[in-house]
Amino acid sequence: MNRQDVIPSLVLSGYALGRIAAQDAGNDAPAAQWRVLNLIEQAGPKRVGELAAAARTTQPGMTRLIGNLEREGLVLRSPDAEDSRAIAVAITNAGSRALQAWREEFRDTLAPRFADLDADEWRVLTRAAEILAAHTTTDSTGATA
Repeated sequence: MNRQDVIPSLVLSGYALGRIAAQDAGNDAPAAQWRVLNLIEQAGPKRVGELAAAARTTQPGMTRLIGNLEREGLVLRSPDAEDSRAIAVAITNAGSRALQAWREEFRDTLAPRFADLDADEWRVLTRAAEILAAHTTTDSTGATA
């Protein structure tokens, strides 16, 4: 594989793994739900507009998603600490627990696909994960991804 093809391949493979894990686990929650919960957990409370920009969706679409997450008790809307006229969305303890359960579900669902890897291959994947994490700590809006 050429150097310029590595990053797109990693991204597309990551998307595919996410779809496979969701299908195999029977998890019908929208992927956007987990991305938003992860973003809020990593970066702290965010305004709806910031979440929409980070998720590359519309503000009305994000508002609907946040409404669903709030009804499920996974997020809480409250006045923004920096501007009381604005609303910030924070993850709740229940949201953090749900996110952790989702991560464990996906880990356990995907584990059999990687069971045949040897120690060297695991070191390579571990290092790749570290590199990817180091290069995805902020997105173009400055929000933690």
